[in-house]
Amino acid sequence: MKLSVTLKGRNYSFHDLKEVLAKANEEKSGDRLAGIAAADAAERVAAKYVLSELRLADIRENPLLCPDKDEVSRLIEEDLAEDVYQAFSSFTVGELREYLLRSDTTGSELLRVGSGLTSEMIAAVCKLMSNLDLIQAASRMEILTTCRTTIGYKGTLASRAQPNHPSDHVGGMKASLFEALSYGIGDAVIGINPATDAVENMKSLLYATKEVIDRWSIPTQNCVLAHITTQMRAVEEGAPADMLFQSLAGTEEGNRGFGIDLALLEEADALIRARGTAEGPNRWYFETGQGSELSSESHFGIDQVTLEARCYGLAKRFNPFIVNTVVGFIGPEYLYDSKQVIRAGLEDHFMAKLHGLPMGCDICYTNHMQTDQNDMDNLSILLASAGVSFVIGVPLADDCMLNYQSLSYHDIATVRETLRMKPAPAFEAWLESVGVMRDGRLTAEAGDAIRFVY
Repeated sequence: MKLSVTLKGRNYSFHDLKEVLAKANEEKSGDRLAGIAAADAAERVAAKYVLSELRLADIRENPLLCPDKDEVSRLIEEDLAEDVYQAFSSFTVGELREYLLRSDTTGSELLRVGSGLTSEMIAAVCKLMSNLDLIQAASRMEILTTCRTTIGYKGTLASRAQPNHPSDHVGGMKASLFEALSYGIGDAVIGINPATDAVENMKSLLYATKEVIDRWSIPTQNCVLAHITTQMRAVEEGAPADMLFQSLAGTEEGNRGFGIDLALLEEADALIRARGTAEGPNRWYFETGQGSELSSESHFGIDQVTLEARCYGLAKRFNPFIVNTVVGFIGPEYLYDSKQVIRAGLEDHFMAKLHGLPMGCDICYTNHMQTDQNDMDNLSILLASAGVSFVIGVPLADDCMLNYQSLSYHDIATVRETLRMKPAPAFEAWLESVGVMRDGRLTAEAGDAIRFVY
């Protein structure tokens, strides 16, 4: 495995694969904070050159974290489609990039190839791709999933309604939810981040969202994003949950920081399949975001893009209904400005899709980042063009409970109209039945939440 190159008379040598992957990454403040970023653009180019010449077999034979010591590494290795891997193992990372971007490489072929790639291989090829490359490749992949309803069809843009409330007041939550429905938002999930991680509080929110769904016969699913153990207790006590939620990290130690491990996820998976209120095969909602492992000091010197890809390797085991990156939520320590946030959103979406996941994005930022709402508008158009499975909306783009900025309900409606995209088919039919949409467009009555008040 050659880890050096001479460019314009200057020799660049890298200690190991971990260093090559880190320094080939596009500029990220998190990598710089961790002390693993390229010193300058010239070293970044050299690392990309070295990476492009490495074989996929080199990456597999030099694990960044030993499978004997890390269960995420072990799971990624176990889930690899060996026959597909063998067909591509001699490819260099550069040759893999060319193959993925060939005009005759279909979406189904991309998904087949992805099944034979480890998460580290997917991260590696991502580092050699431009933003447009990431959009082009991801846009070819159609990934359908079913919980109570089905999302992911080409030409659609699903959405999560996020009616958070700073005190989990059911009436306040419903007011926000009714506004979302009036703009045609909520076909992916009605998903609430609770202010209090308590079983009774969670049960109250689950019953309230299920009541709205049943009263209006809404083809969607509900979820309350408490810790997985809280959700499990609520489900055991009879609360109506369509799916379970959990944040993921790309290392075993990082997941310990979230209070989870593989055994707990498997126990929760068995529970939601036995006691959940949905009938479809996909009953998980996972959330990720570049930088989480660094924030919990569980990154082991691995760059944040590669760790993010490993999150998807873990998520893949559980055949989730939806996954999303909260791309700008952690803050400028990990993604400093709009350029880094936009790049990360496109990277995460591509990598998850190549893993075969139904990938969405919380197109968001914190108020102390060097970015603004116009940057989020730009990313929303780019991701929608790339075929993102769903995006997240909050009232007026300002989450009053989590204190960060996302997309508004009407922003999502505008993206759909601009790109001539539709909600999920069953949800669109329902919107037409209640007069919010007609012939694929919002009616004059859209945005009037009073219609849903009872």
